[in-house]
Amino acid sequence: MNSLLTDIRVGWYLALRQVRRASKWTTTLIVFVMVLTFLDLVVVTGVLVGLIDGITNLYRTQETGDVILTALDNKNYIENSAQVAALIRGLPQVETVTERYSSGGTIEANYQEHAGDLNTKTNETGASFVGIDPDTEQAFGKLAGYVKEGSYLSENDYDAVLLGSLYVDRYSFGKMPSLTPLENVYPGSKVRVTINGNVRDMTVRGILVSTANSPIAQRIYMPANELRLLMGRTDNNVDEIAILLKSGADSAAFRDTLLRSGVGDVAKVQTFDEAIPNGVGEVKDTFAQIGNAIGSVGLVVASITIFIVIFINALTRRKFIGILKGIGVTGRAIETSYVFQSLFYALIGSGVGLLVLYGFLVPYVSAHPIVLPISAAIIVAPVLDTTVRIALIVIATVIAGYIPSRMIVRKNTLDSILGRN
Repeated sequence: MNSLLTDIRVGWYLALRQVRRASKWTTTLIVFVMVLTFLDLVVVTGVLVGLIDGITNLYRTQETGDVILTALDNKNYIENSAQVAALIRGLPQVETVTERYSSGGTIEANYQEHAGDLNTKTNETGASFVGIDPDTEQAFGKLAGYVKEGSYLSENDYDAVLLGSLYVDRYSFGKMPSLTPLENVYPGSKVRVTINGNVRDMTVRGILVSTANSPIAQRIYMPANELRLLMGRTDNNVDEIAILLKSGADSAAFRDTLLRSGVGDVAKVQTFDEAIPNGVGEVKDTFAQIGNAIGSVGLVVASITIFIVIFINALTRRKFIGILKGIGVTGRAIETSYVFQSLFYALIGSGVGLLVLYGFLVPYVSAHPIVLPISAAIIVAPVLDTTVRIALIVIATVIAGYIPSRMIVRKNTLDSILGRN
């Protein structure tokens, strides 16, 4: 044991002496490589996972909230909606509640130009319509902030709609199953809406623009009373009740509270995680695996870099190593010194990487998401996952530093001193 401790102390001394005397440019370059390796392992995976988190976050802020109530599978709407909404608003955990009507239907543009022309294909598509209270929906999901053209709905609007971007040809990605974008549609344009057999000509008030996977891009909004009339609904029972909770409130516990109160008898009660589209979790795991694969390439490159640096360093100091062995310094102590050097590069690189990641990248990208066609991506970097990646960098670097030093130290002492192969 004493021998091992002595070797460690001697190795530490030799490593410290070597690092202090090393070229500042060389040290900076190696640390820079380690920083890039750290960021490659963490940020690439974080952004890929963040793409999916961006999509799911849009569903939470724009559609589901923290908890959402929808009609039971065997019902067309939420029964006793007014009483249910009043109960929810009275609970202390609740921040905002929005009630919506929803219905499928069709929307047609440019119908005036081809009236009576049976040989012209209509510019019509199936659509998902949502009836809202404009002020409540603005408080819930800041819907007005997504109006890129035109203006937001007002409480007194009549026969007015907001079109999601996927319904407008200049913002969409072309024709998709059951969705044909409308052509030459701008704020003020007339469109023909058909819902439950009821037809009405309406005016486009504005166009909502968000990423392709955003809920608002796939919906058409109008005042709740307008949609209720088109649906032929004679009562005030709604189809969705979305709830935003106050900061720190537990959505699962709130869901259970509603179920215990009997709300589950008239509505399907789901947390945000339960309500997001099927397959999102699997896509998230897939992207994480892709990110890990890409990051692994960077880890291999960094390991090779450390191997080459340590090997050249040990090779050029072969005579010095021989002298150390000749005066009684053990090979294990010399190998330990190079392991400490590798550890130094790994820890300093990871430390700088942590400062860049949590001090700048994560907060900046959270405040200014990377807007991509499919999502507004953030960087997902849980502390536990980051710690695991740091451990991988340290292990790989230490191994990469030990192997070349072991190769040189095993050389015959006299041959090393005389420079013989």
